[in-house]
Amino acid sequence: MAQIQKSIDVDVPVSTAYNQWTQFESFPQFMSGVESITQVDDTRLHWVTDIAGVEREFDAEISEQHPDERIAWHSVNGEAKHAGVVTFHRLDDAKTRVMVQIDWEPSGIAEKVGSAINVDGRQVTKDLERFKELIESRGNESGAWRGDVPAGS
Repeated sequence: MAQIQKSIDVDVPVSTAYNQWTQFESFPQFMSGVESITQVDDTRLHWVTDIAGVEREFDAEISEQHPDERIAWHSVNGEAKHAGVVTFHRLDDAKTRVMVQIDWEPSGIAEKVGSAINVDGRQVTKDLERFKELIESRGNESGAWRGDVPAGS
């Protein structure tokens, strides 16, 4: 299993960063390789990705979510096997650290080689940089979901 851990500081309040991150259907605006995400309900997401010519479609479940703190998920079907967590850390009134940890199972030779030479880590870094640019250029979130999903529910 491969693991990626990255973080970025964004110049917006923690609630603004968190609220934008809950707008899952906007992920294609800053995540390369994400074609679309459909939010099926409060805890289910349907993903369509195309990363380096490898197309995948899968469902993910939000396994824990606490406003302004964290969002955790795991895949529940499809070809992609992964789980992750994004945490939000208040640095001051107008600055937030967004930390991402993703655990995933590369399949096929291209994904295994890409993971071994850190292609996936560089992609997450670039995605976080695009998130920073998006949220800082707007100055506010495009929407918010402030519901709470306790772990194990």
